[in-house]
Amino acid sequence: MGQEGMGYNNGKGGGGGLPMTAPRPRGASPLSSHHHHHRSRKIHRTFNNVKITVLCGLVTILVLRGTIGLNLSLPSQPTDADALAGAKAVEDIDRILSEIRSDSGPDEDDAGDLGGYNATALNGTEAAAAYAEAVGRYALGPKISDWDGQRRRWLAQNTGFPATVPGGKPRILLVTGSQPGPCDNPLGDHYLLKTTKNKIDYCRLHGIEIVHNLAHLDTELAGYWAKLPLLRRLMLSHPEVEWIWWMDSDALFTDMAFELPLSRYDGHNLIIHGYQDLLFEKHSWIALNTGSFLFRNCQWSLDLLDAWAPMGPKGFIRDEAGKILTANLKGRPAFEADDQSALIYLLLSQKEKWMEKVFIENSYYLHGFWAGLVDKYEDMMENHHPGLGDERWPFVTHFVGCKPCGSYGDYPVERCLKSMERAFNFADNQVLRLYGFGHKGLESPKIKRIRNQTTKPIDDKENLDVKSKISTTS
Repeated sequence: MGQEGMGYNNGKGGGGGLPMTAPRPRGASPLSSHHHHHRSRKIHRTFNNVKITVLCGLVTILVLRGTIGLNLSLPSQPTDADALAGAKAVEDIDRILSEIRSDSGPDEDDAGDLGGYNATALNGTEAAAAYAEAVGRYALGPKISDWDGQRRRWLAQNTGFPATVPGGKPRILLVTGSQPGPCDNPLGDHYLLKTTKNKIDYCRLHGIEIVHNLAHLDTELAGYWAKLPLLRRLMLSHPEVEWIWWMDSDALFTDMAFELPLSRYDGHNLIIHGYQDLLFEKHSWIALNTGSFLFRNCQWSLDLLDAWAPMGPKGFIRDEAGKILTANLKGRPAFEADDQSALIYLLLSQKEKWMEKVFIENSYYLHGFWAGLVDKYEDMMENHHPGLGDERWPFVTHFVGCKPCGSYGDYPVERCLKSMERAFNFADNQVLRLYGFGHKGLESPKIKRIRNQTTKPIDDKENLDVKSKISTTS
């Protein structure tokens, strides 16, 4: 989520458990969500209106034909045959209009309906009860309560799939994803390819497996929420993996030498970038960032996903949950529930249940906000070297607020694309230098030779060290 220009409002959120309902302004409708139709419903209705307009045009033609005829010599009074034809046309039009209306069916995004409840007919108390019941009915899948035991037995029986990689490091699966269709902006597909290539490079250098997902595994959890059912499914399908690492498609590795200090996280199951004071003192909606985080493959993580997901189903639930999040998290604008705010709210409202196993990381940039980093890359190259991971050489640069694949965003698309090019080339230089090449500049896709070829290439170990300093003049 964005970190620039976010102030704090006077949202509720004292210590202990946070309220589960949002305060309603005086005079507001008990359920205002039915006034905010989702884009898909608007498009569907617009399409239906177009069809109705075309049919109205046909009716007009039929009426004109019935009254004046296509031949001026026709009698001015309609005959019985004309009347019968007109009646038949009206009947056909009514039938087609009925089909159009019934074709739309119950809209999945309709905030005015919830599992048989008519939201517009409920008062505030009934709405809260309907929301609570709907949340209680949603589940990511069948409840699993003995995953640790199942996984332990599976690993013992399948020794060819150990939970560690050569060297004894825990097995990691990096997971990312993007929309199943082409980008609205043609350049978006190009930069999506670059960010994917960047992740593959990092995983190849560090012995990490990678999955790039295009499918929506749960149609109710679209948008920001699509990662949750995917993470759960990957945990259950890959018991040999110790850590599942989610990274947004608009985040790039910019320190190709830095390795996660996994030994630091013994006894923790969720590793996420954030700040303790923003979370517990200010209840800020940007206290944590879910653009890059790690889950241990264990029962605790499955339980957290089960508790996290119920705010995500689109429509009534997500809209009502958004009101609760905005009321309780400082600085959060009014919009539907997002996964980041929901996680922050969950950890605040059930702190004693979850926080013991959560490690809030900020000693390095598991998530680094791009706007404060991309213009400093040359200084970093001049004064520092890869392998640091912090503000001197950021581990991850995350393009929060940029939507290169979409048609809108919080920042001008030209600025975003230029900055993404710089970040990609900054990282790519760390890979290309192993082969004796580098980009001509951080804003250029063209490369140049930076090292002469030799008959004994492996004798010069520095050339094979991804952590060695990268010259800005070579």
